[in-house]
Parts: sequence; structure tokens; C-alpha cells
Amino acid sequence: MNPEYAALFTSLSILRGPVEVRAFVKFFGSFSLAKQFFFAGGLVTLVALLSVGFFVTDLIAKAITQNTAAATALYVDSVIAPILPDLTTTESLDESIERALDETLGQGALANRLISFRLWRGDGTALYSNDKALMGMKVPPDDDLKRAFSGQMVAEFELDKDEDPAAAVKSDTPVLEIYNPIHQPWSGEVIAVAEFYERANELTDTLALTRTKSWLAVVAVTVGFFLLLSAIVLKGSKTIENQRTALNARVEELDLLLRHNQDLSGRVRRASQNAASLNERVLRRVSADLHDGPVQLMAYASMRVESRAIRDGSRPEPERMKEVEAIKHSLDDAIREVRNICRGLALPDIETLPLPEILDRVVSNYRSHTGVDVELIAEGAYAVLPASARICIYRFVQEALNNGWKHADGKGQRVEQWIAGDCVVVAVSDHGPGFDPSVSNDGLGLSGLKDRVESLGGRFDLTTSQQGTTLTMSLKIFEAEAA
Repeated sequence: MNPEYAALFTSLSILRGPVEVRAFVKFFGSFSLAKQFFFAGGLVTLVALLSVGFFVTDLIAKAITQNTAAATALYVDSVIAPILPDLTTTESLDESIERALDETLGQGALANRLISFRLWRGDGTALYSNDKALMGMKVPPDDDLKRAFSGQMVAEFELDKDEDPAAAVKSDTPVLEIYNPIHQPWSGEVIAVAEFYERANELTDTLALTRTKSWLAVVAVTVGFFLLLSAIVLKGSKTIENQRTALNARVEELDLLLRHNQDLSGRVRRASQNAASLNERVLRRVSADLHDGPVQLMAYASMRVESRAIRDGSRPEPERMKEVEAIKHSLDDAIREVRNICRGLALPDIETLPLPEILDRVVSNYRSHTGVDVELIAEGAYAVLPASARICIYRFVQEALNNGWKHADGKGQRVEQWIAGDCVVVAVSDHGPGFDPSVSNDGLGLSGLKDRVESLGGRFDLTTSQQGTTLTMSLKIFEAEAA
């Protein structure tokens, strides 16, 4: 056997699960189109051959059986019908009719052809039988008897008939069981059913010969059709293989150039997509960094300049110097952050810090600037956060605390951080009087925070009432990394 064919049959024998199926499909796909058609088409042809063969031979056998039964029933009816009385008014047959039926069925052609004969009434009573033990017996009508009383002739061919609804009918030869309805001549009503069993040796031979011829015809047509298609596919497969060889040679020549073109096209496409939004993102980031950092520090310094310790000349010198130092410290921080922004290094000292230290630093700076005590609760953090996420969290907490100090005098301020699934969540709250977000005019404050969070794929939420205000940000770490 060809090694390829042997490998294919081995693959078919071990095809048991998804892995084996994928392996077989890959192996089968490595064959040429002609070989694939030979195996797949051969399998389909074999299934079609068996299906059509069995269907056709069974159909022919049923037709021959039905025709033979119809001929026998017509013959028997022509012999028996003249003997029978009017069965619509007869409860039982008299002795003269029984004798006539016995003589007719016991000699001549019918005696040689029929093994058993019965005459049934509609209620299941045997009006006549050549087996006298069944005379007058009443049995429930079976399906065949019911169909016969509905006007159908029923025929069944059995190789070894050994039982029937009323009594055993045994024969060493094949038999043809026939239920033939007997009609009333003037009304066409079925008044009785004749059940008889015919020796079917000739029918057996006829069916065997017919089946043989039918199978030979089906096999010849199917195989011829398959061979014709195989020749066409083989010719087409050779043409395709020659063209594939030529195309592969051309593809190898163009492959290197194609890779260079794809790389260049990708670069141009990415540059085109990013160019339009790059300037806008830079401007928005610089605007947000300026507002969230230096502007907040200078605003704080400006408010401290208006404090009583500075304006009231009667205040002790140490207290005034403390205010001056706080103002100077805030302005120095603002100048330092402006320089960092100018150098493109916003908050470089927090880009490598873990989240708990970032939160502690921003809260500590706020405490030192305002003197307000802030509660910090951190319940977990990712070991690694992108620098963009660290900066976003720092600015969010810084701006939220400054807004709480400005609008709520820093009452009940709290910073909470926790992990929810694959998100890091930070919430800043206060116990201030709240405000109406629809009429709030905060410049770049809240809108800038929202833009900063959403630019990293996060979510920004604001809830405010007379009992206080809460700002919440939720940031998916993987989306922040992608951003």
C-alpha cells in the first residue's frame, strides 16, 4: 500500500476527539486536490451507493410483492366470490357453502397455491377456515385486518411465516400473506376479508433476481459517474498544481518587497491616526497640569497673603514669619512644578512610587499647606502601576482636597482607596454644604479631572448634597497601561 494511503487510514482509525480531528484535517489538507477528491468523493459515493441501492431494491421488492399479491387476490376472489352468500345478512355459513369452499380449496390450483384460508367478519369472527378449529372463533382484529376492512389490500412477504393473530401457520417454504377485502357488488361496501397464505417459491426467486439486477445497475451507474468525475478532477488538479508552482515562485520574489511595504504602510497609517490628536492631547495635558499644580499652589499662597497674620500688623512676629514661610514654600513648589512642566517632567518624584506612598505624599503636602487633618484609608494596591496612572491619581486627590478646602473649609475630609476587581478606586469626600454641578463654574477643575481620568479609560463620578460631596475615580489598570 502507498505510504500516504496507509497514513490516512491510520488517522481515520484513531479519530476520537477534537485534537485528533484537527490533526486529521491538517494531514488531509496536505494532499493534492485529486487525492482529496478520491477519498472524500469515494466515501460519499459509497454512502450514496448503499443508500440508493437499498432504497431502490426495497421499492422494487415491495412493488413486485404487491403486484403478485394483487394478481393472486383477484384470482382467489374470482373463484371464491360466486360461492359466498350475502354476507351482510348471514351470521354463519351453512354446511353446503362450507363443503363447497372445502372442495374448492382442497383440490385443483388453489390447493397447490394456498396453505391456509380464512374468512373474517368485521367484528373479528372467523366465518370460515380450512382449519376447522378456528371456525366461529372471535379474536380482536389486528392492524392488517383493520386496514383490509378499510378497503386496502394488505400483502406481506415472509421467508419463514410461523405465526398469525389467530393460530400458527407453519411452512417450510416462504409464504405470501394476503388480506383481501370482499366488497358488496352493488354498494362497494367491504363486507368481509379473506385472509390466505400463498406458497411463494417463485416470488422468492423473482425477488432475488430483481435485487441482483437492481444492485448491478446502481453500482454500474454510480461507479461510472464517480470515475468520470475523478478523471475531470485529476486533470484540473494537475493544472492547478502547475499554476501553484509558478505562483509560489512569483510570491517568493515579491515577499521581501511586500514586507517592506507593509511596514511602511503601518507607520504611515499610525502617524496619520495620531497626528490629529497629538497636539490636542499635549495642550490639554499641559493645561490640566498647570491648573492642577502651580495654579492651586499660587491660589493657596494668594489666599494666605490675605490672612490676618499678614494684614494685621499687631500680630506677633513669629506668627507672621510662619505665614510668610508657608507662602514662600507654596510659591517655591509652584515654581518647581512650572519648571518640571516646562521640561516635560511632571511630578518626576512620584512616577516610580507605589500607590500608598503617593497617597501619603499628596495628603501630607495638603496637611502642611492648610493645617487641615485628612483621614487616609488605603485597603490595597497593585504592585505595579503605570506612571500615567500614578500621576492621574496624585492630581485627582490633590485637586479634590483643594476644592474641599476652598468650598467646604476642609470639614470632614477623607481619602479612601480600594481595589474592585481589576480596577483601582479612589474617593475623596468632605462634609461641606455641597453645590449644584449644573451651575458650577470651576474653570478647569472638575472638567479637567474628568478629562484626565477618562483619557486613561477610567470613570469619574461626582455626588453632592447638603451633607457633603464625594469625588470618585475608577481606573482599569490594563486600560491605563494601553492608554
